[in-house]
Amino acid sequence: MIDRSWRMNGFSRRGFLTATLVAGSAAAIPGWAGSGTAMAASTPFTLGVASGDPAPDGVVLWTRLAPDPLAVDGRGGMPEVTVPVQWQVAADDGFRRVVREGTSRARPERGHSVHVELEGLRPGREYFYRFRAGGEISPVGRTKTAPPPGADVDRLAFAFVSCQNWYEGFYTAYRHLAQEDLDVLFHLGDYIYEYGVGASGGVRGIALPEQYLKETFTLTEYRNRHALYRTDPDLQAAHAAFPWMVTVDDHDVENNWARDISQVDTEPDQDPQVFMQRRAAAFQAYYEHLPLRRTSMPWGPDMRLYRRASFGRLAAFHVLDTRQYRDDQPCGDGERVGCAERLDPNRTMLGARQEEWLLNGMARSRTTWNLLAQQLLMAPLDHDASPDVQSFGMDLWDGYAAARDRLLTGMVERDVRNPVVLSGDIHRSLAAELKTDFDDPASPVMGVEFAGTSISSGKDGADQDRLGQTFLAANPHLKFHNVQRGYVRVTATPRELAVDYRVVPYVSRPGAPIATRASFAVEAGRPGLHQTADNPPTGAMTIPDVAGELDHLAEQPKR
Repeated sequence: MIDRSWRMNGFSRRGFLTATLVAGSAAAIPGWAGSGTAMAASTPFTLGVASGDPAPDGVVLWTRLAPDPLAVDGRGGMPEVTVPVQWQVAADDGFRRVVREGTSRARPERGHSVHVELEGLRPGREYFYRFRAGGEISPVGRTKTAPPPGADVDRLAFAFVSCQNWYEGFYTAYRHLAQEDLDVLFHLGDYIYEYGVGASGGVRGIALPEQYLKETFTLTEYRNRHALYRTDPDLQAAHAAFPWMVTVDDHDVENNWARDISQVDTEPDQDPQVFMQRRAAAFQAYYEHLPLRRTSMPWGPDMRLYRRASFGRLAAFHVLDTRQYRDDQPCGDGERVGCAERLDPNRTMLGARQEEWLLNGMARSRTTWNLLAQQLLMAPLDHDASPDVQSFGMDLWDGYAAARDRLLTGMVERDVRNPVVLSGDIHRSLAAELKTDFDDPASPVMGVEFAGTSISSGKDGADQDRLGQTFLAANPHLKFHNVQRGYVRVTATPRELAVDYRVVPYVSRPGAPIATRASFAVEAGRPGLHQTADNPPTGAMTIPDVAGELDHLAEQPKR
């Protein structure tokens, strides 16, 4: 029996961020002061806590024991022994009404991570959780179960994020995101970047051991890269504030990888067998650092990440994997003019099994909204405004145009209710209307897409750049573009979807304010975008193209 008298301060939504930061930085390590990294050698909970994959009767609780999180051997300062970790779940922030408790085992072969799959909780309820190991108590996390199946739900608040390159920016957006009142958050990939972080940690200005200066290939290196990112207090606060659902993109393994194919011909993993060993290492570290269910536990280089979550009769989220099952990018990848190969109907982005699962699941769905949480921009994105030239990025759905057409047409044929695509990857905010025939101006709108910018990747960005102006001129279905950092906040009701693009003016230093750059509404049963707010910053100017924005156009330089 766990001692229910665990001493812990109470929780409040507005006070939670401060409490998390204090708990995460109780004992600063020399050399890290002012770095924006929570480090505490006196506690094994230096990487914080998290919850994920909410269901009506439970969620996954996560932590990883790591008293020395950046230990170069990848063990986080832990011995090669199994350690018991106690956990508690309560209906109140003071843990006076504990509803579940138990003990899990943190095993060295899983990096001493803990994944507690809770069952038997009440649907649509807020809960609080914490861990204890070695006499130390973790920070408190807040989570929430999904509503019961078939329930009438008046409101669902969620957000989605992607692309959090640690050395290119501070996680100020997460600091603001942790203050939002959300039911769930979706991370659409590029949780880490495989490149070396640089001698001074980029904008972080931190001297790191030599092992962090090179690209990741081994399990130890991927573990340490995840641990480095997870030491950030703003990221920890966002993880502890609400449950997450996550999926991978390319940089979680390697830039622009496809199935068993490495995309960088100068690296030692060109042999598919060698690359699959790298993929297995990346997937294991990914699982060890995120709140995923046993169904997503990697089996070697394979990891089941496509899955579905429903929130009553209001919304169904179809979380996709656009990396493990895709064909190789056509025409040598990058940006290409022409490229007939991208139109090949035999090519696939999702793989036959996932594509069938998606279309059949959307056809059976009786929710008001069907949302695809996936990585890459689905709407066509012509990079050339000339009327007689089209140029597309081959890593996007544009490189799999026939597969995209098959998917969108399949939604129409199955009369899928209110399809909405959520995308990441591109480091830009975009809003687009979807059609089954983008070449026909008279083709009706059948759905919408909201692409979210990065948390930090690409550095500060700008309100607009020349490439964005080209996008707007060349793609009439594209209705909004911005190249700042931030996240997308969404409120779903039975009548409409309200979408806010939340941006920060800079990430190259901490402390940026947050603002809503633009807002859109989508009416249920009437596909199309209605812009309800446009708030350009005072004195906003168009600047030359922001460097490093579009990962799919060219390989980023090694750091």
